[in-house]
Amino acid sequence: MREELSSVPLADLVATSAAVASTGARSAKVSTLAELLARVPPAEIAVVVGFLVGAPRQGRVGVGWALLGPTNDLPPAAEPSLTAADVDAGIDALERTTGSGSMAARRRIVDDLFGKATAIEADFLRRLLIGDLRQGALEGVMTDAIAKAAAVPVAVVRRAAMLAGDLCRVAADALDGGEEALTAIGLEVLRPVLPMLAATSPTVAEALDANGPSSVEWKLDGARIQAHRQGDTVRLFTRNLNEVTERLPAVVDVVRGMPVEAVILDGEVYGTAVTEDGAGPFQETMSRFSRHDPDGEGELHVRFFDVMHVDGTDLIDEPLEQRLAVLARSVAEANRVPGIVTEDAAEAQAFADDAIARGHEGVMVKSLTSTYEAGRRGSAWRKVKPVKTLDLVVLGAEWGHGRRQGWLSNLHLGARDPDTGEFVMVGKTFKGLTDVLLTWQTEQLLERETHREGIAVFVRPELVVEIALDGAQRSPRYPGGVALRFARVKRYRDDKSPSEADTLDAVRALLP
Repeated sequence: MREELSSVPLADLVATSAAVASTGARSAKVSTLAELLARVPPAEIAVVVGFLVGAPRQGRVGVGWALLGPTNDLPPAAEPSLTAADVDAGIDALERTTGSGSMAARRRIVDDLFGKATAIEADFLRRLLIGDLRQGALEGVMTDAIAKAAAVPVAVVRRAAMLAGDLCRVAADALDGGEEALTAIGLEVLRPVLPMLAATSPTVAEALDANGPSSVEWKLDGARIQAHRQGDTVRLFTRNLNEVTERLPAVVDVVRGMPVEAVILDGEVYGTAVTEDGAGPFQETMSRFSRHDPDGEGELHVRFFDVMHVDGTDLIDEPLEQRLAVLARSVAEANRVPGIVTEDAAEAQAFADDAIARGHEGVMVKSLTSTYEAGRRGSAWRKVKPVKTLDLVVLGAEWGHGRRQGWLSNLHLGARDPDTGEFVMVGKTFKGLTDVLLTWQTEQLLERETHREGIAVFVRPELVVEIALDGAQRSPRYPGGVALRFARVKRYRDDKSPSEADTLDAVRALLP
């Protein structure tokens, strides 16, 4: 146990954030963050980590430029006096103050907070509250910093974060209880786990060559779903750990009908069920999952492809071959993702061709010896799709003209720089947008607006969009030195967070 200290000054967090942003060296970022974490009171670790990764523990509390804009006119404090506890309490107050007539009260809370902030602290607070604090303290870098500050192996911190799904909680446990506290964190039914992610391979043959004997499975064009059941209680989570149980009663019924008492499953929900008004883009409701409905018009389907726990037995450290055998005993064939086990490239390609003919995106090729590496994008799972796609972040958009006048149309697209956490612009597109999507897109982007320049509206980097493209080319036009070729919008991905967007390296890999 560490000795209790006084609340950490906000000025220390601001200085640390600036220092991290000013260096591209990962080791320097880790050392700077670890130095601060080592002197933060145990009770404030979760708060400080949340601030430094740009994600306060309260989440989004409905603060936009209507509230923050006027703070630019407040005179800054001459000397720093705010602490992390003061800011956390202020965000708590904002979270509690909602509903009709609350605007004046929220105005007072914000003005009181900013009235005590120095100029540099005020800038930090604006970016923190608006969701635009990007200083390079990515979760991966922060994980390393937590390990360094707590003097525990980084692998132990990483595994605990995967299983807990909450880096802030893991940081508090690591710095207060050390390795013993972290190793006590295990799989817990009804608590979401970070999902295992996949790399990309250009061909089935290359994926098999890298992985050896593999399970080759349909890659469904839907939304990742994680299902938990304990007795009659079922909880469903998206890939970014948001709970969607109440929105998917049909999936709850499927899971509740399985011949198990406790289970954690990984799968995909897909279909073409529409919203109540008969229209809407992908992200408007979890009942609209795909542009394809291979199994029946207007129906919702769930298929599972992995299992992490069954009836008291954890399976994440078992090889995929064993997990698939348990899955087959626990889940009916109609609710399992079809696949074959093979190391023959011709057989695998024939299976992939059939999957694509049925309207699926392609196939997944998974090593039979792979364990379930929650939260990691390892090479043991590889996706193979015939159409090149990238998941990019919307950085802004330009007002349309002609028949698109009044809509935000031409999107500014950014890829993630893996070293800094910044999003670097790699292209624009206005193609693939229906009128329904343009209407939704305009509303969503205006809610996230940070500033304007001419016809361009710039936004917080929160929306992930799947872009189909023909490739990439070298270009001095954009900061990353690369540009997209014939980019068009396929769909928005509300099941993905910006931290899961494709990187500059992924874009550059498409260069001829």
